[in-house]
Amino acid sequence: MSQIGQTSTADFTSQQQAAQASSDDAFSGVDIDSFMKLLISELQNQDPLNPTDNSEMIQQIGQIREIGATDQLTQTLSSLSSSQELVTASSLIGRSVTGLADDASDVDGVVDRITVETNSDNNARSVKVHVGGKTMDIDNIREILTG
Repeated sequence: MSQIGQTSTADFTSQQQAAQASSDDAFSGVDIDSFMKLLISELQNQDPLNPTDNSEMIQQIGQIREIGATDQLTQTLSSLSSSQELVTASSLIGRSVTGLADDASDVDGVVDRITVETNSDNNARSVKVHVGGKTMDIDNIREILTG
């Protein structure tokens, strides 16, 4: 008996999961502005004799709010993380640290100062620790010595 053309339940389920994962990835990159443009375009082009169902409209409005809330939460958490790194770094001034410098060399010495640098590509902030003439990212500190 040939099994060509037959799909098992497990195969079908795995295909559905793969399709759902790729769909989730596609929608994860949509920001609130793109979603609003898409929604407005959909409303302008709908058939007036067969308008969108009210429940679908409410669901779409809920999705807009969810995207906005998620975007705001992401920005807040990112800001909180940057602030925490800045507080941590400022407490290191005058303390001895070891780590890896931005030029991939080893650093061992007393923290002179800290700076905050903004990446122009994605506006991400990074906290830099300065030891002597070398600079390192706060994430590259290996050891903090007391005393």
